[in-house]
Amino acid sequence: MPYEKLTGPEIESELEGLDGWALRDSGAISKSFKLRNFAEAFGFMAECALLAERMNHHPEWSNVYSRVEVVLRTHDVDGLTAQDFKLARAMDRAATRRRD
Repeated sequence: MPYEKLTGPEIESELEGLDGWALRDSGAISKSFKLRNFAEAFGFMAECALLAERMNHHPEWSNVYSRVEVVLRTHDVDGLTAQDFKLARAMDRAATRRRD
């Protein structure tokens, strides 16, 4: 599936609808998720891995204990696409479910 690279104004508009995501100088968006413990962080990553695989859109991420650092960008277009923001919203929902 070909992806369309978003423009600066489109990116800013998408970011307004997200909580805690930041635009990086590299043209990616990033967020640090803090879960209750390692098991919750690992469960969050497993859930998001399944989502990402279904979307065929995979994050760059790392995990240390209860923290998961996520970077999203679409390498095929060397920037951000709607897929990045769709995955960001899905990750936010997954994290919220684990905190409730």
